Amino acid sequence: MKELGIQGRIKRRYIATTNSRHNNKIYPNLIKDKELTGINQVWCADITYIRILNGFVYLSAIIDIYSRKIVGYAIGRTLSSELAIAALSMAIATRNTDNLIHHSDQGIQYTCKDYIQILKDNNIRISMSGKGNPYDNTFAESFFKTLKQEEVYLWQYETFSDVVERVPYFILDVYNKKRLHSSLGYRPPEECERLLVKNGSRECMVC
Repeated sequence: MKELGIQGRIKRRYIATTNSRHNNKIYPNLIKDKELTGINQVWCADITYIRILNGFVYLSAIIDIYSRKIVGYAIGRTLSSELAIAALSMAIATRNTDNLIHHSDQGIQYTCKDYIQILKDNNIRISMSGKGNPYDNTFAESFFKTLKQEEVYLWQYETFSDVVERVPYFILDVYNKKRLHSSLGYRPPEECERLLVKNGSRECMVC
Protein backbone atom coordinates (compact mmCIF):
# COMPACT_ATOMS: atom_id res chain seq x y z
CA MET A 1 0.00 0.00 0.00
CA LYS A 2 2.88 2.36 0.80
CA GLU A 3 4.54 1.69 -2.56
CA LEU A 4 1.30 2.38 -4.44
CA GLY A 5 0.36 5.41 -2.37
CA ILE A 6 -2.81 3.73 -1.08
CA GLN A 7 -4.34 4.73 2.26
CA GLY A 8 -6.99 2.89 4.22
CA ARG A 9 -10.25 4.66 4.91
CA ILE A 10 -10.25 5.98 8.46
CA LYS A 11 -13.36 5.12 10.44
CA ARG A 12 -14.89 8.37 11.60
CA ARG A 13 -15.88 8.70 15.24
CA TYR A 14 -19.64 8.84 15.73
CA ILE A 15 -20.93 12.03 17.33
CA ALA A 16 -24.33 11.86 19.03
CA THR A 17 -26.67 14.74 18.17
CA THR A 18 -29.72 13.44 20.05
CA ASN A 19 -30.06 13.93 23.78
CA SER A 20 -33.27 12.19 24.86
CA ARG A 21 -32.40 12.17 28.57
CA HIS A 22 -34.91 14.74 29.71
CA ASN A 23 -38.33 15.02 31.30
CA ASN A 24 -40.02 16.90 28.45
CA LYS A 25 -43.27 15.58 27.05
CA ILE A 26 -42.94 12.95 24.30
CA TYR A 27 -45.53 12.88 21.53
CA PRO A 28 -46.78 9.76 19.70
CA ASN A 29 -45.68 8.76 16.21
CA LEU A 30 -48.35 10.04 13.79
CA ILE A 31 -46.68 9.08 10.51
CA LYS A 32 -46.23 5.34 10.87
CA ASP A 33 -47.85 3.70 7.82
CA LYS A 34 -49.19 7.11 6.74
CA GLU A 35 -49.73 7.43 2.98
CA LEU A 36 -48.84 10.85 1.61
CA THR A 37 -50.56 12.45 -1.37
CA GLY A 38 -48.79 15.81 -1.57
CA ILE A 39 -46.40 18.33 -0.10
CA ASN A 40 -46.71 20.06 3.29
CA GLN A 41 -48.35 17.03 4.83
CA VAL A 42 -45.30 15.77 6.76
CA TRP A 43 -42.04 17.52 7.51
CA CYS A 44 -39.18 15.57 9.02
CA ALA A 45 -36.59 17.38 11.19
CA ASP A 46 -33.16 16.23 12.30
CA ILE A 47 -29.65 17.43 13.17
CA THR A 48 -26.26 16.20 12.00
CA TYR A 49 -22.64 17.19 12.55
CA ILE A 50 -19.97 18.26 10.07
CA ARG A 51 -16.35 17.73 11.06
CA ILE A 52 -13.86 20.58 10.68
CA LEU A 53 -10.20 20.86 11.74
CA ASN A 54 -10.80 22.17 15.25
CA GLY A 55 -14.11 20.50 16.08
CA PHE A 56 -17.63 20.20 14.71
CA VAL A 57 -20.31 22.31 13.08
CA TYR A 58 -23.98 21.35 13.35
CA LEU A 59 -26.67 21.41 10.68
CA SER A 60 -30.36 21.37 11.49
CA ALA A 61 -32.58 20.55 8.53
CA ILE A 62 -36.27 20.07 7.77
CA ILE A 63 -37.32 18.03 4.75
CA ASP A 64 -40.72 17.71 3.10
CA ILE A 65 -41.13 13.94 2.94
CA TYR A 66 -43.27 14.00 -0.21
CA SER A 67 -41.07 16.17 -2.46
CA ARG A 68 -37.78 15.51 -0.60
CA LYS A 69 -37.15 19.27 -0.63
CA ILE A 70 -35.17 20.84 2.20
CA VAL A 71 -37.62 23.53 3.35
CA GLY A 72 -35.62 24.87 6.29
CA TYR A 73 -32.07 24.67 7.60
CA ALA A 74 -29.68 26.35 10.01
CA ILE A 75 -25.95 26.06 10.72
CA GLY A 76 -24.40 26.58 14.13
CA ARG A 77 -21.48 25.86 16.41
CA THR A 78 -23.54 24.17 19.16
CA LEU A 79 -26.43 21.74 19.54
CA SER A 80 -28.72 24.42 20.94
CA SER A 81 -32.48 24.63 20.68
CA GLU A 82 -31.97 27.93 18.84
CA LEU A 83 -30.39 26.01 15.97
CA ALA A 84 -33.47 23.84 15.51
CA ILE A 85 -35.79 26.83 15.97
CA ALA A 86 -33.95 28.77 13.23
CA ALA A 87 -34.50 25.92 10.75
CA LEU A 88 -38.16 25.63 11.75
CA SER A 89 -38.72 29.38 11.43
CA MET A 90 -37.25 29.34 7.92
CA ALA A 91 -39.59 26.54 6.89
CA ILE A 92 -42.70 28.12 8.37
CA ALA A 93 -41.94 31.47 6.71
CA THR A 94 -42.02 29.96 3.21
CA ARG A 95 -44.48 27.05 3.38
CA ASN A 96 -48.15 26.27 3.96
CA THR A 97 -48.62 24.67 7.38
CA ASP A 98 -52.32 23.78 7.14
CA ASN A 99 -52.89 20.13 8.15
CA LEU A 100 -49.15 19.66 8.60
CA ILE A 101 -47.41 17.07 10.77
CA HIS A 102 -43.93 17.81 12.11
CA HIS A 103 -41.94 14.65 12.80
CA SER A 104 -38.68 14.39 14.72
CA ASP A 105 -36.78 12.26 17.20
CA GLN A 106 -37.13 12.74 20.95
CA GLY A 107 -34.12 15.04 21.22
CA ILE A 108 -34.22 17.87 23.69
CA GLN A 109 -34.06 20.44 20.87
CA TYR A 110 -37.43 19.23 19.54
CA THR A 111 -39.15 18.68 22.88
CA CYS A 112 -38.15 21.95 24.53
CA LYS A 113 -40.86 24.43 25.48
CA ASP A 114 -39.99 27.09 22.89
CA TYR A 115 -39.89 24.66 19.94
CA ILE A 116 -43.16 22.97 20.89
CA GLN A 117 -44.86 26.34 21.36
CA ILE A 118 -43.93 27.45 17.83
CA LEU A 119 -45.46 24.26 16.43
CA LYS A 120 -48.65 24.78 18.45
CA ASP A 121 -48.88 28.47 17.51
CA ASN A 122 -48.89 27.43 13.84
CA ASN A 123 -51.39 24.58 14.38
CA ILE A 124 -48.79 22.00 13.37
CA ARG A 125 -49.37 18.51 14.74
CA ILE A 126 -46.44 17.00 16.60
CA SER A 127 -45.07 13.52 15.89
CA MET A 128 -41.98 11.81 17.30
CA SER A 129 -40.07 8.62 16.62
CA GLY A 130 -39.91 5.83 19.14
CA LYS A 131 -36.88 6.03 21.41
CA GLY A 132 -33.84 4.51 19.76
CA ASN A 133 -35.67 3.91 16.48
CA PRO A 134 -33.77 5.71 13.66
CA TYR A 135 -35.89 4.09 10.93
CA ASP A 136 -38.70 6.57 11.62
CA ASN A 137 -36.41 9.38 10.43
CA THR A 138 -34.96 7.75 7.33
CA PHE A 139 -35.72 10.66 4.99
CA ALA A 140 -33.61 13.13 6.95
CA GLU A 141 -30.88 10.54 7.45
CA SER A 142 -30.84 9.86 3.70
CA PHE A 143 -30.37 13.57 2.99
CA PHE A 144 -27.52 13.84 5.48
CA LYS A 145 -25.81 10.83 3.89
CA THR A 146 -26.11 12.45 0.45
CA LEU A 147 -24.79 15.77 1.77
CA LYS A 148 -21.72 14.19 3.30
CA GLN A 149 -20.87 11.83 0.46
CA GLU A 150 -21.48 14.26 -2.40
CA GLU A 151 -20.29 17.48 -0.75
CA VAL A 152 -18.68 17.44 2.69
CA TYR A 153 -16.22 14.57 2.27
CA LEU A 154 -15.17 15.79 -1.17
CA TRP A 155 -14.33 19.32 -0.04
CA GLN A 156 -12.83 18.41 3.35
CA TYR A 157 -14.05 21.48 5.21
CA GLU A 158 -11.50 23.03 7.57
CA THR A 159 -13.32 26.01 9.13
CA PHE A 160 -16.76 27.13 10.18
CA SER A 161 -16.71 29.61 7.29
CA ASP A 162 -16.18 26.75 4.84
CA VAL A 163 -19.37 25.13 6.07
CA VAL A 164 -21.36 28.36 5.97
CA GLU A 165 -20.19 29.03 2.42
CA ARG A 166 -20.61 25.57 0.90
CA VAL A 167 -23.55 23.84 2.63
CA PRO A 168 -26.26 26.40 1.70
CA TYR A 169 -25.06 26.23 -1.91
CA PHE A 170 -25.35 22.45 -1.92
CA ILE A 171 -28.81 22.51 -0.34
CA LEU A 172 -30.35 25.29 -2.42
CA ASP A 173 -28.59 25.02 -5.78
CA VAL A 174 -27.64 21.35 -5.99
CA TYR A 175 -29.87 19.18 -3.83
CA ASN A 176 -33.18 21.05 -4.17
CA LYS A 177 -32.72 22.06 -7.82
CA LYS A 178 -30.60 19.35 -9.47
CA ARG A 179 -30.39 16.18 -7.34
CA LEU A 180 -32.53 13.50 -9.00
CA HIS A 181 -34.68 11.13 -6.91
CA SER A 182 -36.00 7.82 -8.19
CA SER A 183 -39.08 8.26 -5.98
CA LEU A 184 -39.84 11.49 -7.88
CA GLY A 185 -39.56 9.96 -11.33
CA TYR A 186 -35.88 10.97 -11.49
CA ARG A 187 -36.67 14.64 -11.01
CA PRO A 188 -35.24 17.05 -8.42
CA PRO A 189 -37.46 18.29 -5.56
CA GLU A 190 -38.11 21.77 -6.94
CA GLU A 191 -39.14 20.44 -10.35
CA CYS A 192 -41.55 18.08 -8.65
CA GLU A 193 -43.09 20.95 -6.72
CA ARG A 194 -43.36 23.09 -9.86
CA LEU A 195 -45.46 20.32 -11.39
CA LEU A 196 -47.73 20.52 -8.39
CA VAL A 197 -48.33 24.21 -9.05
CA LYS A 198 -48.82 23.58 -12.75
CA ASN A 199 -51.36 20.85 -12.06
CA GLY A 200 -53.09 23.01 -9.47
CA SER A 201 -52.96 20.21 -6.91
CA ARG A 202 -51.01 19.05 -3.88
CA GLU A 203 -50.69 15.68 -5.60
CA CYS A 204 -47.79 15.00 -7.93
CA MET A 205 -47.70 11.27 -8.48
CA VAL A 206 -46.30 11.86 -11.97
CA CYS A 207 -43.08 13.09 -10.35
